[in-house]
Amino acid sequence: MSILEQIFEAGVVGCGGAGFPAHAKLSGRGIGHLILNGAECEPLLGTDRWLMRNRADDIVGAAAAVAKEIGAKECTIGLKKTYNREIAALETAIRKLPRSAVPVSIHAMDSFYPAGDEQVLVYEVTGKVVPPAGIPLDVGAAVSNVATMAAVADAMKGKPFTRKYLTVTGEVAEPKILCVPIGTSYTDCIRLAGGATTDRWIAVNGGPMMGKAMTMAEAAGAVVTKTTSGILILPEEGAVGRASRISLAHMKNRAAAACIQCSYCTELCPRHLLGHPLEPHKIMRKLALGEEITSLLGDPDVQKAALCCQCGVCESYACPMGLQPRRVNALIKEELGKAGIRYPKGGGDYAPLPERRSRKIPTERAAARAGVLEWYHTGLDRMEEFQPDVVTLPLNQQIGAPCQPVVREGDQVSEGQLVARCPEGKLGANLHASITGTVTQVGDAIVIQERR
Repeated sequence: MSILEQIFEAGVVGCGGAGFPAHAKLSGRGIGHLILNGAECEPLLGTDRWLMRNRADDIVGAAAAVAKEIGAKECTIGLKKTYNREIAALETAIRKLPRSAVPVSIHAMDSFYPAGDEQVLVYEVTGKVVPPAGIPLDVGAAVSNVATMAAVADAMKGKPFTRKYLTVTGEVAEPKILCVPIGTSYTDCIRLAGGATTDRWIAVNGGPMMGKAMTMAEAAGAVVTKTTSGILILPEEGAVGRASRISLAHMKNRAAAACIQCSYCTELCPRHLLGHPLEPHKIMRKLALGEEITSLLGDPDVQKAALCCQCGVCESYACPMGLQPRRVNALIKEELGKAGIRYPKGGGDYAPLPERRSRKIPTERAAARAGVLEWYHTGLDRMEEFQPDVVTLPLNQQIGAPCQPVVREGDQVSEGQLVARCPEGKLGANLHASITGTVTQVGDAIVIQERR
């Protein structure tokens, strides 16, 4: 069985947040350069750094093996030059590779946000700009998160993707890295981190800049999925909490009343600085006219919202008026998708703007502007494993089609057993039992109760 087949059978998807099935991404033709994303650009998260320190041999070995199989001539791990211990661990692992292996190198970048954005990383490593609406393959590259590559290493050993490494930090008593079965409840994860240290809080799935905020009630019903990179517990009345409660109507009213057209959102936009034609201030200007978003979809400037990477620089860092261009762009992208409007892929060569170098945002300053500086320097060296009594496995944890159950209520399953299969001929990923037990429910999710 080839490595790509092993990855498919194991159900590995991208761990960086999007959840693109790993076998499909690595199957693209013309991949000359495999890039591993170790930048971990979101403030507060430390999962990837822990993995690079503690599973460097697995990450480097799997990367070299994958690169050889897909025909890539180069393999580069991109991370921040401040990650001294991670670099040392990776360099030690690289020295262990046989001479016949595809060369693996390290590219150390400045500590800026969003260094881990896929297209930003491609430019930093290769000097090539991915065209607007394009993908790294357009410049001969493929990008894989280091956590994904750790899961690939497991798949090469015959282990399905059943456990997830994630950061739990913020307003908790014992911030730490957890390794838990997929389907573990947020409630268990927060308890393992010592519990919340404030009475009223929100939980953020991911990082403070791009993550999804949840109320306490929503978090009580949430579970860890294949794409969960972190759970942040933040004050309900903090900057992230307040921003998450602003409605679309309120956003539009604020845009009309308060947008001063300073264009800072555009001037600091990472995609704009790469030479893409995205100009958030023009989108905000047209939203301020009071029209419904659906009536603006034919506007060329509004259609450029499709190029937004949702990094949050515009609203958490750039805007002096506290407006939310990122959320506006996300809503427009959703409506463009419903209307079947796709932004045409740019052709030819693109170059970043000359001022890009001086407009890179220091990660610590991004954390301060996002209101999370208090937890920025929290040490995350401790890792704890956990085995829950019950797991809930959603059937749709990746980009593509939901997987199809192959078990029924009452079935006895073992950890690692296939419980739902990727539909034939569809983009998707297999799903495996993350604990040994009894299937108690099959619907939009499969629930497994530990066998006693």
